Amino acid sequence: MREDTPIDFKEVQKQIELMSLSNVGTASIREIKRLVDNIEHATGERFVRMEMGIPGLPPAQIGVEAEIEALQKGVAAIYPDIDGIKPLKEEISRFVKLFMNTEVSPKGCIPTVGSMQGSYAAFLTLTRMYPGKDSILFLDPGFPVHKQQCKVQGIPFDAFDVYNYRGEKLRDKLESHLKKGNVAGILYSNPNNPTWICFTETELKIIGELADKYDVVVMEDLAYFGMDFRQDFSKPGQAPFQPSVSQFTENFMLFISSSKLFSYAGQRVGMMVISDKLFETRAEGLCRYYSSDMFGRAMVFGTVYALSAGTSHSAQYALMAMLKAANEGAFNFWEIVKEYGEKARIMKKMFTDNGFKIVYDKDEDKPLADGFFFTISYPGLEGTELIEKFVYYGISAISLAITGSERSEGLRACVSLVSRAQFPDLEYRLKKFHEHHPIV
Repeated sequence: MREDTPIDFKEVQKQIELMSLSNVGTASIREIKRLVDNIEHATGERFVRMEMGIPGLPPAQIGVEAEIEALQKGVAAIYPDIDGIKPLKEEISRFVKLFMNTEVSPKGCIPTVGSMQGSYAAFLTLTRMYPGKDSILFLDPGFPVHKQQCKVQGIPFDAFDVYNYRGEKLRDKLESHLKKGNVAGILYSNPNNPTWICFTETELKIIGELADKYDVVVMEDLAYFGMDFRQDFSKPGQAPFQPSVSQFTENFMLFISSSKLFSYAGQRVGMMVISDKLFETRAEGLCRYYSSDMFGRAMVFGTVYALSAGTSHSAQYALMAMLKAANEGAFNFWEIVKEYGEKARIMKKMFTDNGFKIVYDKDEDKPLADGFFFTISYPGLEGTELIEKFVYYGISAISLAITGSERSEGLRACVSLVSRAQFPDLEYRLKKFHEHHPIV
């Protein structure tokens, strides 16, 4: 490897050795972050950081002001209800109706400590409902920590790369897993982390129909709610609505994050939305672990109570205020977050102009949207090799290999922390990389 790289070659090697990383390409997201932190500190050079899915926009001021007001009124001294304060539950229910065209009672709208707690609680509760239905099926690629949640709970899981089975091809592949009879729940993100693919109506209908046929619960991770910027989802109560499996089955749970939608990641407050049918479902298996055989009660007074006894009281007021403003058309979150799509469009061109390929590039027959993430590869290099080389060029990303992708040559790039002021640096570094690695 050439040593005339934009970041001091010997210093990068030194920092890799100090962290005892035998293979930078297979390091976890947090390990990559720590390595880049260390190199930046040692060299004084700023990286183009694309490894972490952290919001790159200021938090919604409406939420900040509402949370300050709640704290000043003394809510920090009071335990909130486990399933959330009543006005927040009502606003979540309204939000789901206005922006998804889905009816859910407020009782099934539960604030959680980030949507990550929602998925953890769902895995734990769903796999205890029925004997033999003890596993989770992931429609990959996906967020690696979801599988980690299953691992730490001892929950078996299976997965397949859905990109190879788009459109009607999804039906047979999905059914081949469900007919085994051991799947309690299916999880996917839409838009997808890490690829930014978005399921079509055809695909969501297939998932919903098979969920009904095999009595399986679909868990829809909506961390990037409304961010398919090919459509305008900003008008409450007006189509188009955020696409969702909830239009095709009543066996659903939704996980909606405030981290990207409202740039409110630091307060760790998300939403778990349980369909009315699922909330009322009774399953004898739950009695082995909970005081009730009703799914909703087991979830709230069993799992959520045991995990955290509720969600930050003041953060619930922040979330309520942001949702209320969005529901009433006073706060257009979509207009703010579409900056991610604009940055992705510019950055993707910089990569493709310098020999890189977009790995996941279509939703069936339509070009992929520009958004929070995109995927890249470079001819002749595996993803793990590309990550290690990137470090010397002041660029960071993560390997698709850790996301369940079958495309080992690819990386996930996140646009959020890359400022427009860094675009000249990124372009220079990519040109230098292309120069040092000519395509044969």
